Amino acid sequence: MKTMQTFALAALFSAAAIGGAEAHVTFLDKEATQESTILATLQLPHGCDGKATTEVRVKLPEGFVFAKPQPKAGWELEVVKGDYQKTYDNHGDKVKAGAVEIRWKNGNLSDDFYDTFVIQGKVSGIEAGTSLAFPVTQMCGDTVQAWDQVAKEGGDAHGMKSPAPLLKVVAGESHDHEHGDMAGMDMTGKTGMDMSGMAAAAPAGETVKAGDLEVSGGFAKAMLPGQPVGGGFFTVKNNGKTDDRLLSVTSPVAGEVQLHEMVTKDNVMRMRQLKDGITVAAGQTVKLEPGNLHLMFQKVKTPFKQGDTVPVTLTFEKAGKVDLVLQVLSAQGK
Repeated sequence: MKTMQTFALAALFSAAAIGGAEAHVTFLDKEATQESTILATLQLPHGCDGKATTEVRVKLPEGFVFAKPQPKAGWELEVVKGDYQKTYDNHGDKVKAGAVEIRWKNGNLSDDFYDTFVIQGKVSGIEAGTSLAFPVTQMCGDTVQAWDQVAKEGGDAHGMKSPAPLLKVVAGESHDHEHGDMAGMDMTGKTGMDMSGMAAAAPAGETVKAGDLEVSGGFAKAMLPGQPVGGGFFTVKNNGKTDDRLLSVTSPVAGEVQLHEMVTKDNVMRMRQLKDGITVAAGQTVKLEPGNLHLMFQKVKTPFKQGDTVPVTLTFEKAGKVDLVLQVLSAQGK
């Protein structure tokens, strides 16, 4: 009996130790190779003293550049832009400014659940052995928890109550990936999908007509491996005398497809879901394009690769259902 009690107590203390180790906001992968593009995944293990998390803000350190957050269903997204301290090379372009803070807002993550928040970015100009700190502010309604303590050079962060998540930069071969804006939102191989149900759809890139509407120029952008969120774009022209409305979009390659709007004001980019759809006024043309209106593919089963095709079904209020095929271009949209 004593032996069983001893094992039970040991297990209890072990579980408590593990829980304590994971009590802070940390990165899933705590290391990044120099000059590599990564998906920095923050782990949020709990709320604020039992309260649900409603907002997460992440400040980006110098040397983590060209950052683009992964949107989350049910959350609004803001990207605060500012100047870098140095100039960085982005595929031959000299870049002096970019995202300096990411904010996921107006969500509701219960204290009973765990979730992750992902930022795509490049580690550039940082010496191996350096640790980059990403101060995080976790908001639960009126309660605020700051994860922003950073140890002095050579100091120990383990004793800190609210340490900032750290990403250690290591030497090694760079596995930099070609990438596009906002996880493919700025944003002829085979996908292995059964296309038999898409017989009525025009080939990728061609114009599809439905009633008074013409839908053309459909494309998506290539995504990074492991990325579950992507973007899609096309143009709708209404040749009729009455307004129509794009109500919803579905696709067999994604768990959900949402209609989103991206607006930049005062150096802050805001993205929100358009739950009421997108109006296509009579005699007008509406473009879903990078940096503006777009499709947001959630829970993508296989990341889009250049040369693939993505089938979608658009549902309009008056024109009804329209099958469309999006051509997957490079991450730069070419």
